[in-house]
Amino acid sequence: MPAATEQPSPKDRFLTVYGRKPVLEALADPTLTVDKVLLAEGMRGAGPREIIQAARVKGVPVNRVSAHRVKVLAGNGKQDQGVLADVVAPRMRPLAAALRSKAAPKVILLLDGITTPANVGMILRTATAAGIGGIVVPRKGVAALDPLVVKASAGVAFRAPVLRCGTAAEAAEELRAAGYPLFALGSDGARGLFDGELPERAGYVLGGETSGVSVEVARLVADQVAIPMPGEVESLNVASAAAVLCFELVRRSLAG
Repeated sequence: MPAATEQPSPKDRFLTVYGRKPVLEALADPTLTVDKVLLAEGMRGAGPREIIQAARVKGVPVNRVSAHRVKVLAGNGKQDQGVLADVVAPRMRPLAAALRSKAAPKVILLLDGITTPANVGMILRTATAAGIGGIVVPRKGVAALDPLVVKASAGVAFRAPVLRCGTAAEAAEELRAAGYPLFALGSDGARGLFDGELPERAGYVLGGETSGVSVEVARLVADQVAIPMPGEVESLNVASAAAVLCFELVRRSLAG
């Protein structure tokens, strides 16, 4: 029998924004597709009316739900202001689906334990600008794809080639099984980023701000790649290191 068609989780299709201003900005952006708006029951006044009107103009349904439901879905009860919107992220999909695709990405970044939203957002912006084919953002162990990440990415998060999975360790297993050698970006790797050959098809692991690459992922890494730093600095911020990596890969691809 043919396999049943997989239905992606809503978390693999939408980015959720919450708060009146972010929701209004999403509704006003002609380049974004908003799937729906959820508004807490009992909310009245000029703010909710403005949201309802903006949604009507864009043809987006507004569903009234309990305030508790909004808080649960937003994951931030202090700042949701009783409203959230699900914005379609057209390039976001499950990692497994991307690896099965005939046009599977050649280069994939794997975020492992990066918990600062600003870092995740900046990595999404940089990697998308560099044309990286996929950025694995696990649902666990990495900052949630929330308005803080969207803001840090300057809105690029909506259009970034985000690949979803459960954990970084699961992603590493899937990448290895699909034939991607894994390289961890570190400060003490045996292989210099600017020296020697790197495979055209590979995965690059970016470790967390404090602990680096997790033990579970490190055991699956083929080698470490180091950014040479002749100055008196031990390491770079992970988002800065990611930028160096991404554009070194761009340089190599342009050099042929």
